[in-house]
Amino acid sequence: MPFFFRATARLCLALLLTSCFLLSAKAQAPKTYSSSEILLGLKKLNVVGSVMYIAAHPDDENTRLLAYLANGRQLETSYLSCTRGDGGQNLIGPELREQLGVIRTQELLAARRIDGAHQYFTRANDFGFSKTSEETLRIWDHEQVLSDMVWVIRQRRPDVLITRFPPDARAGHGHHQASAILAAEAFDAAGDPKRFPEQLKYVQVWQPKRLYWNTGSFFVKPGENMDAYLTLDAGGYNPLLGQSYGEIAAHSRSQHRSQGFGAAAQRGEAIEYFQFVKGTPAKTDLFEGIDQTWNRVPGGAAVGKMVDEVIRKYDAGNPSASVAGLVSVRKNLLDATVKAVGYSDNYDGRVWEEMKSQEIDKLIQACLGLHIEATAPAAAIATGQTAAVTVEAVNQGNALVTVRQVWAEGFSRDTLVNKELRMGQVLRVALRLPISKQVPPSQPYWLREPGTIGMYTVPTELPFAQADLAVRKKSKQENWLTIDRQHLIGQPENPVSPNVTLEVVLQGASTYITVPVQYKHTDPVLGELYQPLAVVPPVMVNIPAARAYVFADQQPKQVPVTLRAGQAGVAGSLVLQVPSGWQAEPATVAFDLKNKDDQQTVNFQLRPLAGAAEGKSELRAVATVGTEKYSRGIQTIEYPHIPTQTLFPEATAPLVKLNVARGHTKNIGYLMGAGDEVPEALRQLGYSVALLDPATDLTAERLARYDAVVLGVRAYNVLDRLKTQQPELLKYVENGGTMLVQYVVNRGTVLPQIGPYPLTLSADRVTVENTPVTFLNPGAPVLNAPNKLTKADFEQGWVQEQGLYYPSAWDAHYQPVIASHDPGETDKQSAILVATYGKGRYIYTGLSLFRELPAGVPGAFRVLANLVESGGK
Repeated sequence: MPFFFRATARLCLALLLTSCFLLSAKAQAPKTYSSSEILLGLKKLNVVGSVMYIAAHPDDENTRLLAYLANGRQLETSYLSCTRGDGGQNLIGPELREQLGVIRTQELLAARRIDGAHQYFTRANDFGFSKTSEETLRIWDHEQVLSDMVWVIRQRRPDVLITRFPPDARAGHGHHQASAILAAEAFDAAGDPKRFPEQLKYVQVWQPKRLYWNTGSFFVKPGENMDAYLTLDAGGYNPLLGQSYGEIAAHSRSQHRSQGFGAAAQRGEAIEYFQFVKGTPAKTDLFEGIDQTWNRVPGGAAVGKMVDEVIRKYDAGNPSASVAGLVSVRKNLLDATVKAVGYSDNYDGRVWEEMKSQEIDKLIQACLGLHIEATAPAAAIATGQTAAVTVEAVNQGNALVTVRQVWAEGFSRDTLVNKELRMGQVLRVALRLPISKQVPPSQPYWLREPGTIGMYTVPTELPFAQADLAVRKKSKQENWLTIDRQHLIGQPENPVSPNVTLEVVLQGASTYITVPVQYKHTDPVLGELYQPLAVVPPVMVNIPAARAYVFADQQPKQVPVTLRAGQAGVAGSLVLQVPSGWQAEPATVAFDLKNKDDQQTVNFQLRPLAGAAEGKSELRAVATVGTEKYSRGIQTIEYPHIPTQTLFPEATAPLVKLNVARGHTKNIGYLMGAGDEVPEALRQLGYSVALLDPATDLTAERLARYDAVVLGVRAYNVLDRLKTQQPELLKYVENGGTMLVQYVVNRGTVLPQIGPYPLTLSADRVTVENTPVTFLNPGAPVLNAPNKLTKADFEQGWVQEQGLYYPSAWDAHYQPVIASHDPGETDKQSAILVATYGKGRYIYTGLSLFRELPAGVPGAFRVLANLVESGGK
């Protein structure tokens, strides 16, 4: 059989049954295993059971319980998160919305690499805080999210489902409530052939044994009798890992850095409580009555005995000695399950055969100390170009290994090697990978097509291998290099592409090992680093990120557009497309980029004409090369705890024509908090903005040079310097300055009081972004100067939420300005609080300006101008 039929069959089966063979985390140094970790893997090989934890967001999962289930009970453990956390705030940088969702996706994957669970998602978009499940399920597509849950359950076939939240108001966030409601519905629907029958082309129905709610101190009243709950102790110690499950959980949870969830390790007893929801209740243990041995698989009893023998003979000082036994298990696993029941009829056996075969392949590689990597000399390759790839295999064990062949997915022939590797020997193979022009850039699959407020769109299919379409048509294999929509749903990230597969022969049996092609380089400080090989367009078109172009008059503004070559020798023309009533000059610009990564910045002059309508529209930069048009830029997200992420955002920007006046304020000092784009918005309004250094600039003397000082979002949560410099800031206000403080989270502030008078922060918020506002004091200066604000300024075009972390109580010196509320609630009056202090003004606002300004909301710019002007002097 030609290799590509073997690889295709294997890939399709893996996608069909487990969806994780080629979908593992990318851009990591090849994993190495200690002897004790290998032994843990062998023990897990003999546990045939599965459990799934379900919640709403990244960080909702109980990492201690996941660590215990995956490593203590050695079960196939999964976390299904409804969303990617796109609607939250970012503690480590300026990325919001889709970019933040990408970061949090990778943080979840980093957490799972530590606690040992698998990660899955639905298509639901985290649209921001929701107060009710009714609102959540109205904005999400209820049926689609339920379908996604059912799909993942039917794939993973968990014996037990566990939710983090109850399905009612005790859960708080509407997303939390909805996740529990949907889990209960999915519990029934997964086993019903009439529900989502289109999935049954690929999977079979599956009915979990029971559904429990993992309750805890957040939901239990003080003094409540817990005797009715099922319990387990998840606080044990795992000697093979040298850590307690509380320690593993702390490392796992600490990967949620964008949320500031660094956790301290816990050791000792840790009782988890479970409330029965559906299915067959358990009396003493979550998994009682569920056979977790190979006996549950027809013909599997013999396999279990063979694994027992491998474990019994395991030598921690010589793991290679276990290879022969594992190869024997691998050879007999499929035969045993098929012999007992016909392959086509034994779906459950097929699932476990594929899952455990993958585990065996990893264990064989670990026992051998077999190091395999595929590296490219650059971090990116353009479509239509050829990547030079070096494949390296090193046998570090004392068993003989033969590498029979090496190939890159997408070719109709392989590279025959037939190279024997003894201990310490190295094999290097050079490959050249032509990247098809049909392969799209490495954009996350859920960001390739426009979605809705509540749902992401998954493309119909996703090409992921690098062969040219002509090769596929010639071999009549048009579809085998794509993944269809159904198999993309639920996956945490794109399929690994490009990738390389090696056929390794041990004891006469073949094992197939697939690795991603990565860029490896050495940093003089950090040492050896791995980065995903990104597939990029021939030319990328970048407009400064998170910038809205705001025009308060007819004066032109400069719009810089930067072209970046994805390959050498790319030439064409660039235009700035603008709406009717606007003029961009020059009309078109020719470009010719000689070398890969060359850049050219074109400065367009943009002005509104007499007919330009007030309000918000959009501009777009488009490059034409031959007959192809390109309008995506490139954005790299780099943080040390996750692999480098490369995104390709549309080269668009909000275009805002508005009537906004400025008063006496000219110079503004901006103290950045957790990161936002408000300084750029202030510059767009014509203010001179200087970013303040918290170490040197926070003195009353230095601050006196500014007409206003603005503190970025969460500044009092992340800047320790404010503990000591707060008196200097207040002295600046006392001397006549204006100080504007944007929202502060009500937990973890660096000092107990953030204002000149007592102020109690809370988690209160108004989540309906366009909810009507009431002017509590229509004559207040901040509502009248230099701009006469109207209620529409606070309502029209706002996105995600109106405001958050409003104070719940405040001293009489603070004057509330506006009031609004979500449906069914009473007014929140602390969106803007203004206090006179000495000769100056102190203002706190929970309005979500950090979201509205980059989105180009006209009213938000007018509100901001009045706040920094403080109503004029």
